[in-house]
Amino acid sequence: MSKPINTKGIKHVAIAGNIGAGKTTLTTALSKHYNWDAHYESTDNNPYLSDFYNNMQRWSFNLQVYFLHNRYQQVLKIISGDKTVIQDRTIYEDAYIFAPNLHDMGLMTGRDFQNYFELFKTMSSQIEPPDLLIYLKATIPTLVNHIQQRGRDYEGTISLDYLKRLNERYENWISSYDGKKLLIVDIDEIDFVNNLEDLGLVINKVEAQINGLF
Repeated sequence: MSKPINTKGIKHVAIAGNIGAGKTTLTTALSKHYNWDAHYESTDNNPYLSDFYNNMQRWSFNLQVYFLHNRYQQVLKIISGDKTVIQDRTIYEDAYIFAPNLHDMGLMTGRDFQNYFELFKTMSSQIEPPDLLIYLKATIPTLVNHIQQRGRDYEGTISLDYLKRLNERYENWISSYDGKKLLIVDIDEIDFVNNLEDLGLVINKVEAQINGLF
């Protein structure tokens, strides 16, 4: 594996991807490799997540506002801090993937979605996209395999249709992404969780993008 390069000047790296794509694993690996601070998605201490998977219609708005606020706080800390931070999932995924998907599925009312999206627009006007966005692209079988391997009880009720809808939204969002640098990693083709060589390939791709930022 290559030695870490100088990443001074880069403040915010973020990893995007569907449920089970490997965001947390890659966040941890890159954080250790580059000595970046890691900000994780708040799942273990999320007071709404388990209730949401048991009754999506009742808890969808509460869950999405919780995630939105949590990630907004993360970005504000990144902006005000002096360290490079790698973030597990972005505020944009909340607004462009998960909330509209819940609305289209009839699991969030139009009134709640409009209220949510107006809140997002206010928040997003105060921040900038990450310096580098890493998108973990995966097909449904790969996602399902990863979800089953980690065995979280609350994810046992996730339907294939739900994952498929999210994947379609991810592809649409990434195809029109107009932020800063974007790196797409196809995780159907590599296994950076169990294969150090594959992790090295990802790191090489990241460094190529970082070099382009200077």
